[in-house]
Amino acid sequence: MTLSEIKNHLKNLDTIAFVLPDGSLVPNHFHVTEVGKTTKHFIDCGGTVKQEKKVNFQLWNANDYDHRLHPEKLIHIIELSEDIFNLKDLDIEVEYQGEQSIQKFGLDYKDGQFLLTSTHTNCLAKDKCGIPEEQLPKQEEACCAPGSGCC
Repeated sequence: MTLSEIKNHLKNLDTIAFVLPDGSLVPNHFHVTEVGKTTKHFIDCGGTVKQEKKVNFQLWNANDYDHRLHPEKLIHIIELSEDIFNLKDLDIEVEYQGEQSIQKFGLDYKDGQFLLTSTHTNCLAKDKCGIPEEQLPKQEEACCAPGSGCC
């Protein structure tokens, strides 16, 4: 999901709900503690230099059970971030506290809820990394493309 897509969805909502991949809800009293731009500049195992830019949201829970982030407030935070960081319409990644460390998720939307989607590692240079073709995971085993219906 991109920044413009989340803003369009938020305009039509009265409340915000995030659903984890296991189907459980992020508690209603979550805070969006960060909206930022992340840049990853890296080299893959085949020697190709790449750069990836994303918008990052960090969700956080406190014992502030009366807190509810309303859609118009999140839109305001996003728009402020767009101005300050000169954000483009980038894909969003979401950070949320897991059992022992921060987990990163993709973001989707369905039936009035934001879905935190699982992310997976993948070889970015399969043609150059030296792993025999028969040992590479099949596409459906490696990861699913957003909207493909396989996940």
